[in-house]
Amino acid sequence: MKYRKKSVVIDAIQLNRGNIAKVCEFLGIPDMDKSWRTMNPLKIDIETLEGTVIASELDWIIRGVEGEYYTCKPDIFEQTYEMED
Repeated sequence: MKYRKKSVVIDAIQLNRGNIAKVCEFLGIPDMDKSWRTMNPLKIDIETLEGTVIASELDWIIRGVEGEYYTCKPDIFEQTYEMED
């Protein structure tokens, strides 16, 4: 048997040096650690249902239908999601 994934609309933001404040706002955390802007490579800890995971620069951070967060590598995100109109 074959199954197709149900269509679900998610919120997502891509982590990069130009949008750290927006990522913090998206995650509901304070943007107090200005050292993130110079960290090389850029990384941020994300609290998920599976525990703490690290999002690296250009990873996508996704907020699921229940408000949960998870990360997704850029190539997988591109294959799986498309922008809603």
